[in-house]
Formats: sequence, structure tokens, C-alpha cells
Amino acid sequence: MTGKEHIKRVIASLIACMLVTPAIWSQPPGSWTHFRGSRLDGISHEKGFPITWNDSTHIAWKIGELARGWSSPVVLDNQVWYTTASSESREMRAVCVDLATGNILHNSVVFQPEKLYRIHAVNSYATPTPAIEEGYVYVHFGRYGTACLNTTTGEKVWERTDLQCEHVQGPGSSLFIYHDKLIVHLEGTDVQPILALDKSTGKTVWMAERPVDIYAKMPEIGRKAYITPIVVNVKGRDLMISNGSGVCIAYDPDTGKEVWRVIQGEDSTISMPVEGDGLVFFYTSFVTGKEGAQYAELFAVDPDGTGDIGDTNIRWRMKAPTLQLSTPLYVDGLLYTVDTKSIFYSLDAKTGHINWSKRLIGKYNSSPIYADGLIYVSSTRGETLVFRAGPEPELIATNRLEGEIWATPALTGGAILLRTSKYLYKITRD
Repeated sequence: MTGKEHIKRVIASLIACMLVTPAIWSQPPGSWTHFRGSRLDGISHEKGFPITWNDSTHIAWKIGELARGWSSPVVLDNQVWYTTASSESREMRAVCVDLATGNILHNSVVFQPEKLYRIHAVNSYATPTPAIEEGYVYVHFGRYGTACLNTTTGEKVWERTDLQCEHVQGPGSSLFIYHDKLIVHLEGTDVQPILALDKSTGKTVWMAERPVDIYAKMPEIGRKAYITPIVVNVKGRDLMISNGSGVCIAYDPDTGKEVWRVIQGEDSTISMPVEGDGLVFFYTSFVTGKEGAQYAELFAVDPDGTGDIGDTNIRWRMKAPTLQLSTPLYVDGLLYTVDTKSIFYSLDAKTGHINWSKRLIGKYNSSPIYADGLIYVSSTRGETLVFRAGPEPELIATNRLEGEIWATPALTGGAILLRTSKYLYKITRD
């Protein structure tokens, strides 16, 4: 691609963004407030992040895992929060660490249910990522409970333990703060409620259910989902994009009313939607082809519409393996994604054209993140590959730490907060 072509693509992306923009507020320096960042896009606009490291170099501090959990760390006001859960003690905890020193400030038992239900072998009881804002952190353990904690004292402000569903494979959907509401997804085989809670009290503001006309035709096992939504603004109107197992729906985040839908899928969505170039990108759950082969698809959808827009607003689609865990990354007109067969793609976001692809070694269930021209991709082998971003990404470093990496890292204040199955690391350039 020539320099002129790249400039044209960036200009086209900026024009599209005037029509469709992320509706999340700005990210203060030194913060990472949700799963995949304060804008839920996997991007930090800060600079000075490390490129190379190992267990003995560029590690500011590390903390041994107190119990199992795949939730990502969130950061605000020099505090790092994440969750853990022990299947032996049944204790579900919220842990707070001082960002500068690594000292543990809080280690609070939030829930201790009498019974634990089964989970998938690759899941944990503490997989949903918290959400944090000034003074409060919100934690979620699926059917076991949702709570708000005071970030100064670590004490519980409110809790909800009445929100139930049959996850089958354990919880997975992360929390999302939208103005005065906390958005909670609980999509099981039995019920699929999506709720907006008053973030001050925990009381239900609205609740939406997936469409009965679609889900009644699906087997129960196929109705579950583990996604985290995004909010985009389309011509001045906020839309919450929520991709369930049978249908992707744009809801009005103030009321929970459906605005549009794209129908496709038979079982389980995990990867969250992303936005860029005036489009919304998401992986569908799998479908069964004419010859019995199952596959998913990566869709690019124009979010400006109402009703069933599946026949009118899908701008491009690409076949993909089933059960996509990793969420794509959009940067400067390019869409980067690692599929469940470990193939790393660089796509033209506007057209879906494959600029480049490379098969990686290992499994990549953590989502890629971006800062300062670099893409970080972490695997369950404990490796993080660092690529220089572009139509044909260039591998510039391979880093390994002890343990497996399932959680998506956080980028903040020039440091990478990376959680393995063994430790939580703070990695810096110094």
C-alpha cells in the first residue's frame, strides 16, 4: 500500500467516524477502567510502553495469584482491581493493588455461595472483568452475584444475588458503565436477561430479554452467551451493540428497547463487538452449513438502521472458525484479529480485504491491545508477541512469562499490567 493510499484510507475513516463514534467517555492518563480499556477498544493513547521483557527484566513488581481468575485488571487513581475465586473455599474476592508499589490494599470476600455449579475446563469463576470509576468499583461473578465496592475502604456498597441464569460453562460477560447505569449481561440456557442497574443502588432500571421468536427455535444449550457490549453513537443517538448467540441487537441504552437486529447463529457468542470506519464488527456464533460443517462469520455492519437489517446493512462477511474468544482490534482503518485456529489477520476494515495473515503458535484467547504503533498479542503459552502495526504487521519481539495468559492485559501510565495463571505483573521499560 502506498503512502497516498494510506492517507486516503485514514481520511475516509475520519469522515465515517463523524457519523458513527464511540459513545464512551475519554480515558484519563494512567487509567484503564473496563475490559479492553476505558473506551472498550483495546487502545491506549499513551506512549512509552515496554517492548521486551521476561521474568527477571523490566518487571516493576509481581504478585502471586491468590486464587484462579481470568478477569482483566482495571486501573484508576493509582489502584489496580481484579477478581479471584477459589473452588475449594468458594470465596469470590475483589483484590486491590497499589499501582506504584504492588502492595495489596484490599482483598475482600465479596461472595461465598453455598454451592458452585460446573464451568468449562478453560473458564474460571472469576472471568468477568470489573468496571471502575471515581470512588467505586463494580464486580461481577455471573449467577453468584454483582456488587459495588467503595474503592477507599473496600467495603460493599450494594449487592445483587437474585440475578440468576444457567451459564452451563461459567460466567464470562464483563461489566459496562453507561452514565448512571451499570449494564449486566446474564445469558444462560434458561433465561437471557440484559439489565441496566442503577449504579448507586443496584436496583433494576430496565431489563431486556432476547427475542422469543428467535430463541424458542433454538436448543436450550445454544442460547447461552458470554459477551460484553459496546456503545456507539450513530447520528447523535447512542446504541448499545449486544451480540447474543442467535442475534446481534442494537438497544437504546437508556430504555433497553430494541432498535435493530441481525439474525445469525446457533450457539454461544464470546468475542465482543468493535467499532471503526463507520461500521460495527462482530463474530457470529456458529451456523451449520449444507454439508454439516460448522463455521462462524465475522460481520461488518452499518449500524444506521431499524428493524431487521440483516439483508440491507451487512457490508462484508468472512467465514471463521467457531467459538471465537478473542475480540478484534480496530486501528487506523485496519482490523486485526486472531481466530480460534491461531491465524492472525490484518484486514481492510472498510472492505474486508485480507492484507496479510500468519499462523501463530499456541492458543490466543486473550484479546489484542494497541499502543504507540504496537500491537500486543498474548497466548496461553505465557507468550506475548509484539507487532508493529500496519497492513502487514511486523513481529519485533517475543516475550515469555511464567504461567498461562488468559486475561487481556491493561495498558496504563507506560506500564503493561499482565495477568498470568501464576502472577499479576507490572511491566515497564525501566
